[in-house]
Amino acid sequence: MNSYEKLYKIAFWLAVFTIVYNIVEGIISTYLGFEDESLTLFGFGSDSFIEVISGLGIAHMIIRIKKNPNSKRDNFERTALRITGFAFYMLVLGLVITSAYNIWINHKPITTFWGLVISVISIIVMSGLVLWKRSVGRQLKSEPILADANCTMVCIYMSVILLVSSGLYELFQISYIDSIGTLILSYFAFKEGKECFEKANTDTYCSCETH
Repeated sequence: MNSYEKLYKIAFWLAVFTIVYNIVEGIISTYLGFEDESLTLFGFGSDSFIEVISGLGIAHMIIRIKKNPNSKRDNFERTALRITGFAFYMLVLGLVITSAYNIWINHKPITTFWGLVISVISIIVMSGLVLWKRSVGRQLKSEPILADANCTMVCIYMSVILLVSSGLYELFQISYIDSIGTLILSYFAFKEGKECFEKANTDTYCSCETH
């Protein structure tokens, strides 16, 4: 196995790890978010499930560019992007409506402790993934892999939002903090959804610098 084949293999397994991690994170976060009545944590977990769909498209993309580095985005990837984009928009709609309702009724989570724990773990794991993906992308001089690494940064931003909103609530017990965190999370989810549709209609790879 030459160095390029080894690097593509690493890139593929990084994509697989991202998928598995998001499944586990999604299950734990949505369950604990529901149990603790923390909408930010529940929304964070729901976003993780959507990232699984995106991850499948990324894994497929790596297989495609390994076979032909100059090939264009295919129907499978475009379909995955459109499904992901639609799912993000539906998530945003649900989170915004529920956040507004929670603010209206002055809803308070039971606790946001698990939001703190999960956000810290996510920041550590996703930071490691970004660095590793960037390293592989640079060595392969692959724009798609580098773009995926940069887009993984969005997961870190969302984790920081969860960390801050969970921490502030635990400190001050102010009811609307959780809902505000959810609305900020919704903003990033909306941008991700919009970007998915844009990428589905082009052959370019966004660097995600706008995030």
